[in-house]
Amino acid sequence: MSHGPLPDRDDQTSAAARTGLAAAVVDRGLAILNSIIVVFAAIALVAACAILSYSVLSRALFKAANYWQDEAAVFLLVGATFMTAAYVQQNRGHIGIEAFVGLLSPLANRIRLWLVDAATFLFCAFFTWKSWTLAHEAYVDGQVSNSMWSPPLAIPYSLMAFGMSLLCIQILVQLALPFTGAKRP
Repeated sequence: MSHGPLPDRDDQTSAAARTGLAAAVVDRGLAILNSIIVVFAAIALVAACAILSYSVLSRALFKAANYWQDEAAVFLLVGATFMTAAYVQQNRGHIGIEAFVGLLSPLANRIRLWLVDAATFLFCAFFTWKSWTLAHEAYVDGQVSNSMWSPPLAIPYSLMAFGMSLLCIQILVQLALPFTGAKRP
């Protein structure tokens, strides 16, 4: 299993520097955007923990009604999960089964990685399209959750769609790198 960046990720020669100006701008822009999103996602996770802790304490100590806490925490968790997907992909932090790495030649492994990325992109592109469709429908129809609080469902759907869009862009950059002569991140 692979639980982190591949060893050649930390090479001194940046892959983006060898792929031309456009790739360097996209790669650097994604890296900066992903870094900013990770900070906000960390804050969202802490906020979700605080909201859920408040919910438990207020219900246990004061018998207070908790009609907004669960949904607020879920919205924060959905946002943090989907918005950081591109960051995780950028660092190759997704769990991957590496059973065949030692059995295949370096060329076969590069082909395998590219095919996996291509299949992942196709799935993520479909998911992104459906997410944007859900977000649009929720916004246009004014859909809200079924709770007493009734927050608009366009919020989590938009976070999901935007996060998946960033993930698709990240995967496209990684798919394009082998054709420019750069090493895979």
